[in-house]
Amino acid sequence: MNPSDLNSRNPRAALGLAPCRLCDPRAPELARTNASSLRRFGLLAAAMFGFGFALIPVYDVFCDLTGLNRDAAQALANNTQVDFSRRVRIELVANVQDGAVWRFGAPSRPVDAHPGQLVRVEYELENLTGRPLVGRAVPSYGPAAAAAHFKKIDCFCFREQRLAPHEKIRLPVLFVLDKNVPRDLGVVTLSYTFFEQGGGKRT
Repeated sequence: MNPSDLNSRNPRAALGLAPCRLCDPRAPELARTNASSLRRFGLLAAAMFGFGFALIPVYDVFCDLTGLNRDAAQALANNTQVDFSRRVRIELVANVQDGAVWRFGAPSRPVDAHPGQLVRVEYELENLTGRPLVGRAVPSYGPAAAAAHFKKIDCFCFREQRLAPHEKIRLPVLFVLDKNVPRDLGVVTLSYTFFEQGGGKRT
């Protein structure tokens, strides 16, 4: 083939210039493909960025519903204000509405705690029957004035307890006795009475 024919078909090559990409017949298709890819990457980046921000309010809602941060912060605040100059004796009592279906026990020894100190104790509950039971504990305090100074972080009395036939469980209570508890309250009583609810039927 005559070189002049090649030069007439590709004048840029004849002048020693680089090939023209825009003159490539595939250029429009390549441009569309590149634009589509850029859009996909842009949407993916935006979605990842938005997801990162969405995790923050979702986590905040979870903490609000469970009280996770609030309880931890409250416990920490109380433990930085412990009154080591005195102790209060806390006697723990357990009662049941119907002793034929439950065995409910308190710790055998009282707890001596400083006001402002975080305290954890465990009660025990046993289903004495051959059927499922649902129950709830109701607290009481002695003297009655002590109730205002018990700050509970977590307690089994906050929710129903469901026990399978003959099941036995431990029930923790986490609390702080307010540092402002009167000095004349040297001994206080924390008592729970357990009541059966809903006929013991699981839902």
